[in-house]
Amino acid sequence: MRGTAILETERLYLRCMDDHDFQSLCLIMQDEETMYAYEGAFSDEEVYAWLERQKNRYEKDGFGLWAVCLKENDEMIGQCGITLQNINGTIGPEIGYLFQKAYWHQGYASEAAIGCREYAFGELKLPGICSIIRDTNLASQNVAKRNGMTIKEQFVKHYRDVDMLHYVYKITCDEWKQLKTENTKE
Repeated sequence: MRGTAILETERLYLRCMDDHDFQSLCLIMQDEETMYAYEGAFSDEEVYAWLERQKNRYEKDGFGLWAVCLKENDEMIGQCGITLQNINGTIGPEIGYLFQKAYWHQGYASEAAIGCREYAFGELKLPGICSIIRDTNLASQNVAKRNGMTIKEQFVKHYRDVDMLHYVYKITCDEWKQLKTENTKE
């Protein structure tokens, strides 16, 4: 395992990204299909800037998007974590995720996102958390739903010269506690 695990799930561990993760990040962010919600693949410069932004977030906020690694072989297969985002003029914590296409539809995004929700409420003691998802990104919407979130807001984000409708999926700490109580009764 390279780096200290921030959190672990059954099959994954999440750790801070570093410069050694650039190529793994390129596998995700330079794939047109993976990046369709961002209006296309990123250049090397854009991937590098993304990585630098995460490292700055770790320093400033104490969290950011983390490398998602398989426990079985330490391979970085995606990124998932918590970032502060502007939602209709209010700054709030968001769980975001992006995975290599080869690892889609295997439950990794949901597993990592649920781990981040547990971390947000259990370790960071946040009152609530959201996921901001483009209206056309049904796979990510399904991850948010599996994470116990429901749509609470929507807004239009202007990015790469395109106006994009985004849904804001949210869950509060109190709703999370209620989910945990219901799950222990089953």
